[in-house]
Amino acid sequence: MTDRDERPVAGDDPAPTPFAPAAPGEVTVYRDVSLIDGTGAPVRRAMAVVTDGAMIRKVVPDTELGASDLDGAEVVDLAGAFLLPGLIDTHQHLSTPPNRRRAEETMRRQLYGGVTAIREMAGDLRQMADLERAALIGEIPGPDVHNAALMAGQSFFDDPRTWQVTQGTTPGTAPWMQAIGEDTDLVTAVARARGTGAVAIKVYADLGASLIARITAEAHRQGMRVWAHGSVFPALPGDVVAAGVDVVSHVHMLAYELAGVRPDTYRGQRAHLAQVYRRFLDAPVDAIDVLLGEMRRRGTVLDATASVVGRIPLSPPDAAGMARDVVRRLIDRARHVGVEICAGTDYETPPDDPYPSLHDELDHLVHAMGMPPREVVRAATLAGAAALGQRATTGSVEAGKLANLVVVAADPYEDIGHLRRIITTVKRGRRHDRADYDRSRAGGVEEGTRA
Repeated sequence: MTDRDERPVAGDDPAPTPFAPAAPGEVTVYRDVSLIDGTGAPVRRAMAVVTDGAMIRKVVPDTELGASDLDGAEVVDLAGAFLLPGLIDTHQHLSTPPNRRRAEETMRRQLYGGVTAIREMAGDLRQMADLERAALIGEIPGPDVHNAALMAGQSFFDDPRTWQVTQGTTPGTAPWMQAIGEDTDLVTAVARARGTGAVAIKVYADLGASLIARITAEAHRQGMRVWAHGSVFPALPGDVVAAGVDVVSHVHMLAYELAGVRPDTYRGQRAHLAQVYRRFLDAPVDAIDVLLGEMRRRGTVLDATASVVGRIPLSPPDAAGMARDVVRRLIDRARHVGVEICAGTDYETPPDDPYPSLHDELDHLVHAMGMPPREVVRAATLAGAAALGQRATTGSVEAGKLANLVVVAADPYEDIGHLRRIITTVKRGRRHDRADYDRSRAGGVEEGTRA
């Protein structure tokens, strides 16, 4: 009997993949670029980047290119342009609530906006697993997706968002969104989360310090990352960091380390925010450095989500101003201590905005938080890769890494807004020209038709 895969069957043709990664042997040489490599190093002028398939083969001064590099290659002259790693948004929620059409449109805009990878920080992973697959193989244009499965205390699961992302099952019982208690079999719980295709556990709400430590240890044992909020309540920032999580999200939550209060639940935090912010701002500026020093020692990445604080309704009226001051001080101290800061958004811009939210976050980090553009570019590239646990494969322009790149017309070190002047995004070696996207938005030719 002949095996099925040796006999073509009518109707077995796979779906088209117009946005597929470049194949090995498809060589492109990007010539005469001003290179920003993602490490924070100065711009290097007159450089060349050679890609082969989905990978970067060589990064050299343009004058060092040889005949073997150019033979059979597509040569792209980028004189005057700036090339840097593809951008990474480390805090997205594309499936809360699930809406496949909107998620695909958002992912398309992200890719053509220079974003080549995102962290999906919990949602309906049934939808996200397929979107991850479709973007990876090129059925749709979009960044690489790194999904997290959520774990929280049982008391959290009357939140209406948990119903939105677990339709068809019961909140707290779905493998991508599990209620965890002291008697939970964590070996099985983590294995169930892994079975969704998630690469990380998101530790979210209503969990104590010892349980967070146990979840983290088991997730790491099974090869998963652990991404947590800065405060999980009743666990405070010091508890979260001590548990050994890989990434801490929402910098403003670190203020609870000096708060003198410990809300019993995640929802209980809002009642104390003004008091927490005031106490933090009244403390010595270096009072938080002990916590930040422990984050640096452990290599804990800080997913700041700095601009999202402005979207949190607060009272009294002066609390919003205090929140901005708290975030600014925390980011200043994290930079001073040497904590790795990555760039996450936790929201998306309206559908009619031509650029994804990450660009607004990067603007905010420079203009409201006082971070130099060079540090902000690193936050959106190499630090983002560190948050993903993918620093060995992406986040900087180096031979042997994925050919995830963005080319812009002017220097983002001079003006972070120049990151919006995109010429092309390269994801896994395949170019996605911004002009194609702009034409499609204007009702022109559909992008993805070029060879």
